[in-house]
Amino acid sequence: MTLSVVQCADESRWDGAVNALSGHPQQLWGWGKTKASHGWSVDRVLIQDDGVLVGAAQVLLRKLPLPFRALAYCPRGPQAVPGREAEVLRALEVYVRQAHRAVALSIEPDWETTTAPASELAAAGWRSTDNTILIGRTLILDLTLTEDELLAEMSKKHRQYIRKSGREDLDYREVTRAELPKCLDVYRQTAERAGFGIHEDRYYLDIFDNLGTASPVFAAFKGDDVVAFLWLSTSENTVFELYGGMTAEGEQLRANYALKWLAIQAMKERGAVRYDFNGLLNDGVSKFKMGWAKHENQLAGTWDKPLSALYPLYSRAMPLARNGLRVAQNSAAKLKAKVPGRS
Repeated sequence: MTLSVVQCADESRWDGAVNALSGHPQQLWGWGKTKASHGWSVDRVLIQDDGVLVGAAQVLLRKLPLPFRALAYCPRGPQAVPGREAEVLRALEVYVRQAHRAVALSIEPDWETTTAPASELAAAGWRSTDNTILIGRTLILDLTLTEDELLAEMSKKHRQYIRKSGREDLDYREVTRAELPKCLDVYRQTAERAGFGIHEDRYYLDIFDNLGTASPVFAAFKGDDVVAFLWLSTSENTVFELYGGMTAEGEQLRANYALKWLAIQAMKERGAVRYDFNGLLNDGVSKFKMGWAKHENQLAGTWDKPLSALYPLYSRAMPLARNGLRVAQNSAAKLKAKVPGRS
């Protein structure tokens, strides 16, 4: 039976479908709404079998220079009823080809490489690509474990630093919207030290407003000052780390250890099943992440379905375009940090 693909324009219905399919927070309505205010457009579709929901995909669309027209991108999606993933992908591919005339449909599904859906992508004509936005190598905690079991999975040093930083004269708690500018000040300091680019403040405030309770932010306060923060997004099933940062004092106090443990406990209490650290690289931040468990997870990675004869040219040009954008973002971030009054 051919699956039907219908657009969804109702926020409550959409988020209900994502959560019913154990979807990822980057598939929630609020994430797409934020991206639609910052250079993308969004199309949300429900995939049904005789009226019964079997899949859903929030597709972000970005205009590209001619002759490429557009890129269709599905972050940590689509989501589907187990065993129906291949059918959902085929229906989504046909829909995107007809509705948007994109050069490619790019997906980064929330599937482990060992699962059948991930292993069958190449056979279905999908092409693995290094043009990655979300890193596939990551660490995902099983929040169905007890707190004692989670602590036992950590390194001894992490357990020690959780206790040590918890004894410091710091207040660890969820922040209010009025306190977000303090977190963003810390994020700018962190970005300047590490040399990476960040968005303007409006982008982060939009995430907080659009996702609401699905985007909690936790911080370590010393008096009225934020010395460390951790920003999450969460569906009913999965927690995903978005951003974090520390001041020099926060780093000295190891505030990020007790802070992250507070966030894990809070998300476990909320009922989430998975806690994704959002990528592992070969750097100091990843070394810190890897101390929280004795395993790693490898998601499927980034896969493109060519939808145009121009795809080979696009696939060669895209890395160059992304490198140029990355350089421009880093330069802009450094300029804003140096020039008073710039925002």
